[in-house]
Amino acid sequence: MSLFRRPPGWPVVLVDGPVVLRPYRRSDAAAWSEIRRANRAWLSPWESHLPGGWDELNSPAAFRFVHADQRRSARTGDGMPFAVCLREDGQERLVGHVNLGSIVRRAFCSGYVGYWVDSRVAGRGVIPTAVALAVDHAFGPGGLHRIEVNIRPENKPSRRVVEKLGFREEAYHVRYMHIDGAWRDHIGYAMTSEEVAAEGGLLARWHRVRDSRG
Repeated sequence: MSLFRRPPGWPVVLVDGPVVLRPYRRSDAAAWSEIRRANRAWLSPWESHLPGGWDELNSPAAFRFVHADQRRSARTGDGMPFAVCLREDGQERLVGHVNLGSIVRRAFCSGYVGYWVDSRVAGRGVIPTAVALAVDHAFGPGGLHRIEVNIRPENKPSRRVVEKLGFREEAYHVRYMHIDGAWRDHIGYAMTSEEVAAEGGLLARWHRVRDSRG
């Protein structure tokens, strides 16, 4: 349970260009389900999930339980679950997810970041931008000092996201999490607020990296 009446830094909407991070809404159910079901091959090898079929676990009806869990996590200060949206042609649509979770305060002030994106917009810089927005918010109004992320070695697209952003590779966790039918190794990455403070934040760093690549 959070020590604060309202968890620091939540709720909030974060924007950089066409990328928008906002709290989920009940009305996201159909779009969330369509993306998750369409991206089964893209997402399922990397995610832990409850027993059951992919379509069942990612149905509009299942989103009710997902959304309730997100709201509970945000209310208690354990997480900041963001819907990642893209503004194009005067419209805003859901394209992914970023979560700051397992938040611990007191002497740690740390949390983990997790994310996924619709494969149909992958490679456009949406998720690096979204992660940078979320991490800057965590280090600022969110009151955190350290962010970690654990990724399967085989998940090269996800590893590229954190490596582009300059997360440090910090550890190799053997048989870390049960995913896709077995206990899977993960690479641990981390970043502390001091590492990006002099650069104006992680988003500013990402802008420079992106611009240097043309």
